[in-house]
Formats: sequence, structure tokens, C-alpha cells
Amino acid sequence: MRKEQHPKGWNEIKTNDSWAIFKIMGEFVTGYEKLSRIGPCVSIFGSARTKPDNKYYQLAERIAQKIVDNGYGVITGGGPGIMEAGNKGAHLAGGTSVGLNIELPFEQHDNPYIDSDKNLDFDYFFVRKVMFVKYSQGFVVMPGGFGTLDEMFEAITLIQTNKIEKFPIILVGTEFWSGLFDWVRETLLGKFGNISEKDLDLINLVDTEDEVIEILDSFYDKYNLSPNF
Repeated sequence: MRKEQHPKGWNEIKTNDSWAIFKIMGEFVTGYEKLSRIGPCVSIFGSARTKPDNKYYQLAERIAQKIVDNGYGVITGGGPGIMEAGNKGAHLAGGTSVGLNIELPFEQHDNPYIDSDKNLDFDYFFVRKVMFVKYSQGFVVMPGGFGTLDEMFEAITLIQTNKIEKFPIILVGTEFWSGLFDWVRETLLGKFGNISEKDLDLINLVDTEDEVIEILDSFYDKYNLSPNF
């Protein structure tokens, strides 16, 4: 029988993979304990690079204020840019303001508008994303980069595959999102048939804070508020 071969030096490589599970478990336990007490919230995503004088920063702040005025709290990634705008709007409206921070080599730092008892730090993106999905009653997705797209498509995939219950996914800024949505409709669906027609209904495109609230209220007139998973 041929002996199994490994790259040279493979057997000498030492890892801490087995022990990492305890750190991962710790992040899950801390996240579950703190977030299970926050009540219904909506997550706001978007670029960390968006400056306060940008129209989408200002729009995100207004959206967060409206979300709080309508009985929800706000969850963001806890950093600058759109995340800061979301927490700022929630803070100014006197509502719950949650930040799920992640250690990154650039861009990320805590913003000052997060409730002191609701500021969580994560080392693992996948743990952080579970917290976003489990404790959010909706995703408001502002213009952003790869991280924003990752979080949005993760939620769409989980809903599409019935791994979680449906909740509103609202893309804000048709000038930014319409090209991507056209590609999804014309290429993914129309040309290749890689999704179903009904999957398009998982995404809402809007431009104003009033449209965001209208979609949230309309959805939860039909469904109960509850944690996902």
C-alpha cells in the first residue's frame, strides 16, 4: 500500500487550531449573553470610509433616528463612516445603540456613539456575522465595499436557503445599487438562471428614510418580531 505523502515539513508544523475553539466559544457566549437582552434592532451597514459631510452619512443618521422613533434599536459594526452615522442617529434619538467591533489592520476603531454596555469586540468575522443576523430584525445596507457586500449576501443566502426566517433587506441609494441589482436580475436570473424569480423579492431598493420605515412597518405588520435561527 502506498504511504500517504504530505508536503515536506508538514508533520513538523504545530498549530493551535484545537485550542482556538475555546476563544471562538467565548465570543459566541459573550455575544449571546449581551445581545439577547437588547430588544428588537435593525442593523445598518456601509462603508467605514464615508465622511460626515457625505450625503449617505447624513442619510444613515436620519434613518437611524427614524428607526429608533419607530421602536427599534440600531446595530452597526461599531466603526467610523456609515457605522458611526447609524450609532449617532440612534444615540441622538435616545434609542439603543449597539456596536459590534472587529479588529482590523486599518479603518476600524470604536465610534463614540455606542452605548457603553453594548460595545462588543470580536476577533472572528464569522462570529460577528452570526450576531448581526441573529439579533437583527432587518438589514439597512448603505453604499459600502467588500465587507458590506459580504454581510448583505450572507443574509440573502441564509434566507434563500431557509436557514433563517425572512426579514427585510433594504438597499439604500439606487444610484449605487441599481447596477448590481440589474446584474442580478439580467445575468444571474435572466441569462444563467442561477437564482429564482422569487429571490428578487428578498431585496428592496430605496432612497429615503421614509421608504425604509415603510418597508419595516409593512413587513412586521405581517410577522412577529423574534430572534433569527
